[in-house]
Amino acid sequence: MIKKIKKNIDDGNERGARHQLIEELFNDFHSNRRQVYWMNFTRGLFFGFGTLLGGTVLVAFLIWILGQFDSLPFIGEYIRNIISTMK
Repeated sequence: MIKKIKKNIDDGNERGARHQLIEELFNDFHSNRRQVYWMNFTRGLFFGFGTLLGGTVLVAFLIWILGQFDSLPFIGEYIRNIISTMK
């Protein structure tokens, strides 16, 4: 029981020390908050643009793949309806 309590205390101290170290490193590298906010803003813009571009390419590829199967006997009409709805 005492070993378990001692281990929990040691783990808590280690986590606290790591958190403090990371916070100090962040403050050393980014002492200017405005720079941090600007960097995160531009990162968010590029992340959003990349997501939009990737989604567009994925949907276009899906439409192209479905277009390859529109001549199948039973599901061709169903695929043509899906493609016309997507367009």
